[in-house]
Amino acid sequence: MNMKKVMAFRIIVVMAIAILATSCKKSSSSKNSSRATGWAINDKNGGFQYNSDFKEQETAPGLVFIEGGTFTKGQVQDDVMHDWNNSPNQQHVQSFYMDETEVTNAMYMEYLDWIKRVYPPSEDHFKAIYEGALPDTLVWRNRLGFNEVMTENYLRHPGYGEYPVVGVSWIQAVEFANWRSDRVNEYNLEKAGFLKRDAKITDVNSDQTFSTDTYINAPTMTYGGNEEIINDERKNKRYVRTDLDGNESNIYATRETGLFSPKYRLPTETEWEYAALGLSELRSYNMYRGRKKYPWDGQYTRSGKRKVRGDQMANFKQGKGDYGGIAGWSDDGADITNAVKSYEPNDFGLYDMAGNVAEWVADVYRPIVDDEFNDFNYYRGNVYTKNALNEDGTVKVITTDDIIYDTLSNGKIIARNLPGEILQVPVDENETYLRTNFDKSNEINFRDGDRRSSREFGNFEDEGKTSEMYNAPQHKTRIENGELIRENDEANTRNSLINDEVRVYKGGSWKDREYWLDPAQRRFFPQDMATDYIGFRCAMSRVGSKSKGKQKTKN
Repeated sequence: MNMKKVMAFRIIVVMAIAILATSCKKSSSSKNSSRATGWAINDKNGGFQYNSDFKEQETAPGLVFIEGGTFTKGQVQDDVMHDWNNSPNQQHVQSFYMDETEVTNAMYMEYLDWIKRVYPPSEDHFKAIYEGALPDTLVWRNRLGFNEVMTENYLRHPGYGEYPVVGVSWIQAVEFANWRSDRVNEYNLEKAGFLKRDAKITDVNSDQTFSTDTYINAPTMTYGGNEEIINDERKNKRYVRTDLDGNESNIYATRETGLFSPKYRLPTETEWEYAALGLSELRSYNMYRGRKKYPWDGQYTRSGKRKVRGDQMANFKQGKGDYGGIAGWSDDGADITNAVKSYEPNDFGLYDMAGNVAEWVADVYRPIVDDEFNDFNYYRGNVYTKNALNEDGTVKVITTDDIIYDTLSNGKIIARNLPGEILQVPVDENETYLRTNFDKSNEINFRDGDRRSSREFGNFEDEGKTSEMYNAPQHKTRIENGELIRENDEANTRNSLINDEVRVYKGGSWKDREYWLDPAQRRFFPQDMATDYIGFRCAMSRVGSKSKGKQKTKN
């Protein structure tokens, strides 16, 4: 009897294994066959290749996940300034990622080190590249203050390594984000076996650099076309397919592999404000139970927790002549900036979204937000470009002879592009003809309150410039016979400081009073200038699902 039971048990186990194997086989077969044609996907002989095992976007270095949603953007508390530039409006934000902390001196120094190695400033041809990336350390000087210790040490001394970088203009912050995107994707491809190991350090030079866009559009032109790097004999062959004639495909990574991270960039103003608020603590099903004044819960800047009761929640100016409080007493603990992570994070896990340094965001400043036209991922500043093409239809990759330099209004010279990148040109009628969602390359001034946005827009003759409403001074600089010529605009007809080159910055800083800690507050500053109280952090778009992991949305 016992023997029969044992045999029966064995039969049941065998049947269960068989059913499981059949189920797995069906699942696998379904996963690797097309629902459109029934053909095999990722066939070893070639055909359509696609990453059918992709789960979700990996969190890139330094970032935390911010699940998107709806919120009230703008001033919802006291508005003592009465400037009407942040009226409340409801917006929806897609899920995205944001730097856990502000970009630090150490992080920025790594960027400077890379530029110095690849484009040696000792060579006249590259000198402006490195100098254009350097933060302006003179921002620390004050006519009636002794601040030379910061001027000389703040950027490079390890004592300030984990402090937020300052003296960086909006333009420099954007270039840092572009550089960071390429370095992360370069490393991703190296780990996946598509690039020679350690080539990013041992083989890179001004003629051999990696650009994500170049690799995607013309992989053989990456690293100056060096086959030893981009088609290394030791590379991982798991993606490569060989047909019956011995021809190889999938030699280079494509977007379909899922290996490329979206680009690091500056967050939009809407993203930054949503992330700073950290509204999850006020969430009750599909509504918010209250309004927030700070990134933390409550109406005060001091902690109410028992262990740290009375401690300041951020680094800001307490009052006239009071930047850090009384020595030895529990206050904000800093007189200038402070090391990142010195204060508690908000509910998203983000540090210093109020205080320490204010932060650049991507938007061009306008005193109005046109939520009537768009309430989804709101952003003002779109300038659409496309890849420049050679006569033979290939993309035009910039060489060391093609670098374009711009002279900014303050006289600083920066490189607009770097060798190895694809030259960008404005979109034209081929992309805009009969479209309803955009009609030209530069959409900065769309519905921004000027005459072109009104019913009398037909009288607006100069399509290429901002109208009288944002008639700011236009200071100009140029190089003439090797000398820098400065031309200050002293016209009496100027009536504003707002133009297409001023960008929004958010959050209070070590130099600001409590009022500016409210994430809704917004100010502007010229994109080519820097201060000792504005820094930045990067963001990255989320591709795929709104929620992270297998979290199910509650309907």
